[in-house]
Amino acid sequence: MVHCGKKHTCAVVTCILIFASILICSWRDPHLQSNVTRKIFPQAKAFGPADQLCRGKPAQNVITPLKDNRTFIISPYFDDRESRVTRVIGIVHHEDVKQLYCWFCCQPNGKIHVSKAKIDVHADRFGFPYGAADIVCLEPENCDPTHVSINQSPHGNIDQLPRFEIKNRKAETFSVDFTVCISAMFGNYNNVLQFIQSVEMYKILGVQKVVIYKNNCSHLMEKVLNFYMEEGTVEIIPWPINSHLKVSSKWHFSMDAKDIGYYGQITALNDCVYRNMQRSKFVVLNDADEIILPLKHPDWKTMMNSLQEQNPGTGIFLFENHIFPETVSTDEFNISSWNTVPGVNILRHVYREPDRKEVFNPRKMIIDPRKVIQTSVHSVLHAYGNSVNVPMDVALIYHCRVPLQGNLPRESLIRDTTLWRYNSSLIMNVNKVLYQTIL
Repeated sequence: MVHCGKKHTCAVVTCILIFASILICSWRDPHLQSNVTRKIFPQAKAFGPADQLCRGKPAQNVITPLKDNRTFIISPYFDDRESRVTRVIGIVHHEDVKQLYCWFCCQPNGKIHVSKAKIDVHADRFGFPYGAADIVCLEPENCDPTHVSINQSPHGNIDQLPRFEIKNRKAETFSVDFTVCISAMFGNYNNVLQFIQSVEMYKILGVQKVVIYKNNCSHLMEKVLNFYMEEGTVEIIPWPINSHLKVSSKWHFSMDAKDIGYYGQITALNDCVYRNMQRSKFVVLNDADEIILPLKHPDWKTMMNSLQEQNPGTGIFLFENHIFPETVSTDEFNISSWNTVPGVNILRHVYREPDRKEVFNPRKMIIDPRKVIQTSVHSVLHAYGNSVNVPMDVALIYHCRVPLQGNLPRESLIRDTTLWRYNSSLIMNVNKVLYQTIL
């Protein structure tokens, strides 16, 4: 019972008590609602396009550290293959990062919803303390978020958080059939001739886009990349991971005890899969010194049509790696104008090492990105549908590099001139690039 001396005073006191009761009843402890969304309304009303209502600091770089310096955000992607979630590709310290929250900016009103994230560190971490991670948040109902911020707490000031656009929000028709993902270009990369030959072979085989996660390269290589970017073939994703972590050029922690392995290659590959999920029919995961060579078909399109007909429901196709040592060469295709260009001339290396049955032969992949959830380097970790090992008589990976069996005499190597089927087109196309960039 409220006693008041005046009617006006009584009405004011009553309103205050009612308002306080509403606040107390509507409040919930966010720590007790791990899967429940908490609404936060904008502090100020804004006018203009809907995404301008989203607050926070727009992320400026491909790799964005959070304040804990244990979490690095690459990019969020909309994923509705099972339920409507935002899947954030990132890098986390597998022991230190235990909870994260997605702060969604909903449309069209710019309201903020906070949801607890599931942190899924990829299994292929190879002993390094930091690894690729999926930071997955269920999207709130009636929200349709365009942007998201990631925070260690459900509380805080969103104006102080980096804001990321959620990609793949709108369905698109495929703009290309094949995209090659190369990660990561590092070590002042200068194998210019072999890189040009690989890109031109990709184009002959049917590739329209090559995505490169670039840490660094030589000045000469930069000129070549600029040429291909202007042509529209190459897309460069800056990858300054060594600005944030101690990186290893080895694949396992026991070989080089650093923060993360092989310049964060696995994270880059996963980002490339999601980045191209709606714009490319197939994504090819291989290195710049590797070419998937079809033996029964003239190009990748006819090969993949055949493989899909034979393997319905399959989205991952794995190809055997075969080493063509750069230390063993032939006299054929010793093109004098190419000798001034740094790098390997793959046409001169047509001897491959024999298989060793007792040694694991890693594979590389052509995938349907819409069927992949998580990928590693030589296999897909989680996917919808099946994986198939493509027989060697259908295609193999031509991998021209330093030998793995360096003590083998030449006569123990296998002469394989499959690459020469493309020599006329390859020489002509490489010359065009060289004359416009270097020669």
